[in-house]
Amino acid sequence: MGDPAPRPGSTPGRNRRLTDVAAAAAVALPTAFAGAAVGAATVLSRRLLTPDYRMVDDVTVVSVSDDEIVLGRTPVTVLPGTYGLWVDGGAGHCRVGAIRSIHPGRGTVTRALLGVDVGRLSPGPARWDPYVFAGTPQSALGLPTEHVEIAGEPGVLPAWVVPGAADAPGAGTWAVLVHGRGARREEALRALPTLHALGLTSLVTTYRNDQEAPPGPDGRYYLGLAEWRDVESAVRFALARGAERIVLVGWSMGGAIVLQLLDRSPLAGHVAAVVLDGPVVDWAEVLRFHLGQYHAPWPVLAAATRILRHPRQGRWLIGLHEPVDLSRTDWVTRSAELRHPMLIVHSHDDDVVPGAPSMRLAALRPDLVTFVDDGVARHCQEWNVDPHRWEGVVRDFLTTTLSLGTPSAS
Repeated sequence: MGDPAPRPGSTPGRNRRLTDVAAAAAVALPTAFAGAAVGAATVLSRRLLTPDYRMVDDVTVVSVSDDEIVLGRTPVTVLPGTYGLWVDGGAGHCRVGAIRSIHPGRGTVTRALLGVDVGRLSPGPARWDPYVFAGTPQSALGLPTEHVEIAGEPGVLPAWVVPGAADAPGAGTWAVLVHGRGARREEALRALPTLHALGLTSLVTTYRNDQEAPPGPDGRYYLGLAEWRDVESAVRFALARGAERIVLVGWSMGGAIVLQLLDRSPLAGHVAAVVLDGPVVDWAEVLRFHLGQYHAPWPVLAAATRILRHPRQGRWLIGLHEPVDLSRTDWVTRSAELRHPMLIVHSHDDDVVPGAPSMRLAALRPDLVTFVDDGVARHCQEWNVDPHRWEGVVRDFLTTTLSLGTPSAS
């Protein structure tokens, strides 16, 4: 069976792979129910924890002019905001902006063409890119970039170091930026100009099972329960390079990784502030959301939870090196254990990681958690829809929390 079509308004790539997890579990259920629940749970668990690096063209470039691009109309090409586009089999990249017109009769959308970053832009298949920018901070944003290698548990982890602006108030503070499940370092590029302007030095790291990093012992994702140790290595690197305090920034599963580090690392005392975009604050809730899209019965989630946390079943059925206890990722239930000031930006229209747990967490811990809702953005695309608003709330939160000066009137 091929990949299911994305839900209206969803973004392919990482989002499609998470949707595949639920679809695969639903497909595994037509046999006798007792055994099928365990079988479907095994399929669900394998798909959730297995990296998938497929990159599939999902849109069509119809025509191009100096400042406009005409695309085939799809759920993603009509999304508001700014996005990237990979063309020519991934050899080229451009950025597209505001929608200028939609032509239902022709099935096309005309958008502003903001620039061609690399390669040649011509009609043909292309791939939608929610990260907007491609390349390194130097090539994409003109920010001086040092390429470094961090000694991590699985091996050498490549990373970028981007120094903060000279004489800015954030000197001495390092931000460690953590991308999401199946994503790349480019996911963090959108945040770098804001951090740079504040004077923060940014360390954009990788972790086990990234395409450009070593695999873990079993080649499986651990939903933050093992990856936090790799990010801890990045924090240790920053401290060794002179960081006086740390800001952690995470997207999607990167948020789950950050939360585990705050809970489990002895270096958490160096963290002064946390910024999370579309974070997973309860993995069971994410799975429940996706299974609900395919009307899979609740015993599938219960069986998957048991398999993941059981040392022998997890090893035999999924090949896990260590158990995955989803209860440790439920920060709504564990809200009293949080100790760090935190900004959460999470759209209630998020089509991959539901925003309700983030809202509940903020309601339970208003003393620590600042919550900002962007109602129309898809998963981790709040910046894309309104970059000035995203940058403003991040700048104001960090300015206040780190005592960097007077917040802007964003």
